[in-house]
Amino acid sequence: MKVNNKHYRSVWAEKNAVIIINQQKLPFEFELLRLTTLDEVIEAIKTLKVRGAPAIGITAAWAMWLEFINNGTIDKTAYQKLIQCRPTAVNIKRGADAVYHTFLNQTQQAKQLWQAAQQFADSEIEACKLIGQHGYKLLQQLYKEKQKTLNILTHCNAGWLACGDYGTALAPIFEAHSNGLPVHVWVDETRPLNQGARLTAWELANEQIPFDIISDNSGALLMMLNKVDAVMVGADRIVKNGDFANKIGTYQKALAAREHHVPFWVAAPHTTFDLSIDNGLQIPIEQRHGNELQFISGMYQQQRIEIALFPNSFSSVNHAFDITPASLVNAYITEKGIFENIKSWL
Repeated sequence: MKVNNKHYRSVWAEKNAVIIINQQKLPFEFELLRLTTLDEVIEAIKTLKVRGAPAIGITAAWAMWLEFINNGTIDKTAYQKLIQCRPTAVNIKRGADAVYHTFLNQTQQAKQLWQAAQQFADSEIEACKLIGQHGYKLLQQLYKEKQKTLNILTHCNAGWLACGDYGTALAPIFEAHSNGLPVHVWVDETRPLNQGARLTAWELANEQIPFDIISDNSGALLMMLNKVDAVMVGADRIVKNGDFANKIGTYQKALAAREHHVPFWVAAPHTTFDLSIDNGLQIPIEQRHGNELQFISGMYQQQRIEIALFPNSFSSVNHAFDITPASLVNAYITEKGIFENIKSWL
């Protein structure tokens, strides 16, 4: 996608470094970070400077290449440290494996590992491009039925920042807009870190797509008032029975969508599917530090500040993801097409 008329991926590699768009600084500042060690990459992933399941998968692939060029080898401990730094999204292991298995199975040359990482990144981004094209067909059909601007509700950020390029849940919206299909997006703020209000809204503004930021709890009311035509979300892991993990709050949107007969669509590449897990209750759910609930950052008089919403003495629990049952999903949008259930995809 383009920023200031220049094309960017959200993560790439050059000159012995992994380059990321620092998602912590958006929407007020566009900053590129240069990561030169595996520990720097892991810190960036843990602190959500780079986030989104496909994007951290791509970052993990480049991180394994970076580890090799720095040390002449990839130690298994380094590999394990990387894939365990965020436990819910399966893509991080997919990306690391693409390079680590190349290291284990072929002549240990940096060029081969570079090619493996680049191939993985290109494959993920091509998958997202196809997701946009397939998902656009759903929006076209919906527009034929509604004959009005489509109001799409999304949760968290599943755009090009989260995927290297194009996006998953936002990719069909970008495709629709580029083809002249009228769309408007309800953007959940997505507490506690506001990936919707900060990142999704920034991407939509960048593409000049109409949107409104809403509180996380507004979705059900909007559906009741017939102001939502579809819900489209991404995923961090989709398991064998079709249950999936996504940013906390997704399950509530799926329940409201089912109650109000609103289509609920999940967009994800095949690397997000984990058929080794039978059902959603077996997915490891990351629990992050409570200070993400306690503190909120923003701009005040042109300076970035952080303020506390409650004192340190108040206890908090911060689950980063929830599980949405397959029974609430109307369609899975993948690079291989649109599927009403996981069995038809398999």
